[in-house]
Parts: sequence; C-alpha cells; structure tokens
Amino acid sequence: MATRTDLDGRPIKPITICMIGAGGFIGSHLCEKLMSETPHKVLALDVYNDKIKHLLEPDSLPWAGRIQFHRLNIKHDSRLEGLIKMADLTINLAAICTPADYNTRPLDTIYSNFIDALPVVKYCSENNKRLIHFSTCEVYGKTIGSFLPKDSPLRQDPAYYVLKEDTSPCIFGSIEKQRWSYACAKQLIERLIYAEGAENGLEFTIVRPFNWIGPRMDFIPGIDGPSEGVPRVLACFSNNLLRHEPLKLVDGGQSQRTFVYIKDAIEAVLLMIENPDRANGHIFNVGNPNNEVTVRQLAEMMTKVYAKVSGEPSLDSPTVDISSKEFYGEGYDDSDKRIPDMTIINKQLGWNPKTSLWDLLESTLTYQHRTYAEAIKKSIAKPTAS
Repeated sequence: MATRTDLDGRPIKPITICMIGAGGFIGSHLCEKLMSETPHKVLALDVYNDKIKHLLEPDSLPWAGRIQFHRLNIKHDSRLEGLIKMADLTINLAAICTPADYNTRPLDTIYSNFIDALPVVKYCSENNKRLIHFSTCEVYGKTIGSFLPKDSPLRQDPAYYVLKEDTSPCIFGSIEKQRWSYACAKQLIERLIYAEGAENGLEFTIVRPFNWIGPRMDFIPGIDGPSEGVPRVLACFSNNLLRHEPLKLVDGGQSQRTFVYIKDAIEAVLLMIENPDRANGHIFNVGNPNNEVTVRQLAEMMTKVYAKVSGEPSLDSPTVDISSKEFYGEGYDDSDKRIPDMTIINKQLGWNPKTSLWDLLESTLTYQHRTYAEAIKKSIAKPTAS
C-alpha cells in the first residue's frame, strides 16, 4: 500500500481502533472503509456481527488478521477496559436511536445513551486514549425559529434555524414530552466528555450525525430486525413501499430534514481518525444541507425512486396522514427543521458531502428491495411443519 498522508502531508501511521457498536449500520460501513483503504487494525465490539460477517470470514480475505470481533455488551463486561487499553483510539457508536423508543422506553434510552457510555469515557480518560464519540443532531432540539409566529419573515432567516456546533443553543420540550429523553442523555454525555477534555486532558472528537442514509441502515421489521417497533422515518417509508402500503405522514409530514449518504459521511469520519491534530477538541456536524426536504416531499420522492428500482407501479393513494399521538403514543414532540452548518468541518477537515438525495435514495432502496426479495424467497422456500 502506498504511503498515505494526512491533511498536513505527514505519513499516516497504522493504529489500532477499538470500535464499540461495530456491528451496526455506521460501524459496518466504517469497518469496510478501514479494511479496504487503510492499514489500521480494528477490535470490533458488538452483540451481533451479521452486518460485518463478510469482513470476518473467510481467512483468505486481504485484511484477515486486521479485524477481530469481540462479542460483548458494554453494559456488563469486564473485558471492556482491557480492549480500550489495547487500542490507540476508541470509537463509540453504541446507542438506542429509534425515536419510537424515546417515548415508550425512556429509561432504557437514558441508560443506554448516558449511563452505559460513562465507563467508555472514564477508561479513555484514565488510560490517555483518544475518543471519537458519536452523538446526534437531536442535541440541538428545536430551532429558535420554531418559537417565532408562524407568519414571521424571520422564519426564513438562516440565523434562526441553521445549527452551529459552537453557538446554537440546545432547546428541548417540557419534561413530560419524553421524546427529549434521548437528546438530553446525549447532550449530558457530550458535556461530560467536554469536561473530561478541559479538566483531565482527554483527547476527544464528538460527531453529530444528521440522518445518515444507505444500505444496511436501521431495520425492516420482521425481515432484518425485530417484528415490533418503529424505525426512523426513512426506514418506515421503505417498509411501507416494500409491503405495498401507503406511506404514513405524521402530522402531515411538515417537519424538514436533511439526509446525507453513508459513504460521504464515512469519508468525514476517516478524516477525523487520521487527522487527530485537526479533529481533537472539536464537535462536528456531519450532514448535507443541500439535501433538505419536508417529510412529505421525501415520501413523494421515495415513491418515485421505488417505482423506478422495483419496476412496480405506485399506489393510487401513496400517502396517508396520521397524528403523532396515534403513531408514537403520548409524550411525542418534534423538531421543526434540522439544517447543519458546515463551517467547522469544512475549515478543519476540508470535508463536503457529494451525493444527491435522489442518488442516495436509489442506492438505499435498490439494496432494500433486493434484501426484501431474498428474505421473502427464503421464507417461501422453508419447509413448513406439518
């Protein structure tokens, strides 16, 4: 492999990375990138390894020996500190991050995103190990603009809704709105990491993902995940399309979101890994402000893309409106708009996302259509007990 250099022209030395949550959507893409394009070693920690099986076997793979899978739950495993000590860098991707759970399982959500992350931060700090912690764009909560009168012209002013890592406030709903349990837990662990950096010299980078999309994301209930539960908006819509059901628009689908392609986002993470001097002490938004749509527009676009990749005609009534109370239960609340400011990541790492919304939807839906068709075939082929 030719000598690779960082953004300042220095040769990149191979390192060992302890990746917690390596078997998930983001972890699987990051492991792929690290195996195929870098000399780094990965200690892959997770409860499941289905999404990275193709990287672990057979032994003839070109990167055999550079990735080791350790099946563990960070909640109660004495091996965690030893694995963090063996590595130069720890990346923590472990979280409960499906909005339906924030309401219905608020305690699990708070424990998983705050309490369970504490030992990881503590071990990195005590052993002088660098930490890249995955947070969420949810920490911003609601925009300042959402509190302005509906007809205020200031609602169109970016100063009231573009989210900046170093200046935007984090605004949550009232305590009874349990939707904010996730954002609040994520914000508190960010504050703890920041304090460890300030008081004890922890080298850290915090990543705030804005809707990363691509193959292997989330789950399709009953196909590659539990039958119960509601995944995030894009996976919900995929699910409806695959099953020929109308797409459910919560409260009319008026919320606005931005979506970024997983492969673009992983490029940003690799830059953080390999440019510690530029990334340490920073919080980075990683999203694509050019791919902004309302949830209703997303539904319309996905319906068109799916018709193209599947060759199946769209339903006569492709969408149906539903209230958030009916869909998520009591205590749901939402943020109106989430547009990332890209100044800091652009200045520090020179990163810009490339993939358009149509292209990332086409890649994702092609994968999901194929996976779904294969799963249906398997279930039909299985002999039934007489």
